[in-house]
Amino acid sequence: MSNEQLADLTQPQRDRLAFVELRVRFIGEMRRHDLVSRFGIQSAAASRDLALYKELAPGNIDYDPKGKSYVLGPDFRPVFDFPPERVLSWLTQGFGDGEPMRLKAWVASESPSRLTHPDLDVLASVTRAIHQECPLGIEYHSISSGLTEREIVPFALIDNGLRWHVRAFDRKSQEFRDFVITRIKRPVLLKEQPVAPHEMSDQDIQWTRIVELELVPHPDQPRPEITEMDYSMQGGVLRMKLRAATAGYILRQWSVDCTPDHSLRGHEYRLWLKDHLAIYGVRNAVLAPGYRSPDQQRLEAETD
Repeated sequence: MSNEQLADLTQPQRDRLAFVELRVRFIGEMRRHDLVSRFGIQSAAASRDLALYKELAPGNIDYDPKGKSYVLGPDFRPVFDFPPERVLSWLTQGFGDGEPMRLKAWVASESPSRLTHPDLDVLASVTRAIHQECPLGIEYHSISSGLTEREIVPFALIDNGLRWHVRAFDRKSQEFRDFVITRIKRPVLLKEQPVAPHEMSDQDIQWTRIVELELVPHPDQPRPEITEMDYSMQGGVLRMKLRAATAGYILRQWSVDCTPDHSLRGHEYRLWLKDHLAIYGVRNAVLAPGYRSPDQQRLEAETD
């Protein structure tokens, strides 16, 4: 599709075509009804949009008569240049699915830029595998093991504040793990392979377990009332419910002192985890600032 062809379309048409591309690229399929319900148009208009996209971008979508849906074509080439942040906000929060444009901001603002962004072709393979509930063959680069070939069964994206992970069952280790998306190369959907019951998300104890945390102003920091204001605390406490699989990331991101005796020093530690036992058994609790499991504390006490 050339810039001239796009320029001949109305803005609402371009927004609908951008939505078609997002759905097919990152979800793997779409139906006419998706356009109808998203944009409030008639079925005939949705059919015209799909035919127009097929005409303007040959090879990008194919009609699957069996599933009565449009699916990703074998020669897909993106027409719209979506920034990764926009794609991730659409995937995880459901907005920003129109044509990517630089619009004038209503108010001046600055937000910190991420140092890393996932490759959109890799991300698209991951999200299609999640939506279609099928395994994914990948090359994975890890600091500890180097390059390995793996088959994973992905089911959710996780933003740890610094980078994006995918939560998945790893057939190599036979465990549920987090995989950094920027370290995934050559993803291939394994559509013909079945997913076993023990590989599904409801068997992931760290994912299904909900931990309830109480965060309070750090006892050794001045002006606790200001911390209460900053975090909209009720009665001096910020109560949170988190999946165990994400708790360590969030406690690290917010620099929450997780020592039993609030012994961490530094201006960044404005919050303290009131009960460090609340994250006992959380696998990624090792990421939480200052956290030591009761077993570690016992060992340390015995060696003193």
